[in-house]
Amino acid sequence: MDKKDWFSTEKLKGISKNHLLIGGLVGVLLLVIAMPIDQGEQERREAGKAAEAAGEGTDRGGISGLYEKELERRLKLLLEEMEGVGKAEVMITLQDEGERVVEKDLAQDSQTVSEKEGEASRSTQEKQYQEETVYSQEGGSGGEPFVAREVMPKVEGVLVVAQGGGDPKVAKNISDAVLALFPVEVHKIKVVKMN
Repeated sequence: MDKKDWFSTEKLKGISKNHLLIGGLVGVLLLVIAMPIDQGEQERREAGKAAEAAGEGTDRGGISGLYEKELERRLKLLLEEMEGVGKAEVMITLQDEGERVVEKDLAQDSQTVSEKEGEASRSTQEKQYQEETVYSQEGGSGGEPFVAREVMPKVEGVLVVAQGGGDPKVAKNISDAVLALFPVEVHKIKVVKMN
């Protein structure tokens, strides 16, 4: 078959408009699939994979696990900038998973009934409270509960392994920095020398 025969107008006349439209859409779809991924999106995917790899073998997960990892990362960067600390590794443990406080509608009804029979009188007071969770409208039927505020998990303890951890002055500075950042008791902060 010759090139002229393959792309001839006579052959194109035999193809319906629907087939041409479908062929064009398939071509556009292939172009979209073949386009390179946005660099920022690729970095987010790689960071997500790294976070999953770092979290393997632990029971840390979800939002509190991410929160814990972010606290550790920020504290590590801060400590490594301090004089005498050198390279550092940080581990933070949390007391709980945190709390999500959902919005509630409160309805209260109060009713007082007074009865009088001759010389005797009696008064009765009734109170009713009704609480309903507020849902967002986004999810269609019912939706997700509307979160009024989110209480982040509390830090339970901090372990710092640092090159300068063997020096008592550096260890005290690290402990003081951790105390300034987190509401933990002194005996729940441990600073040790790195190998």
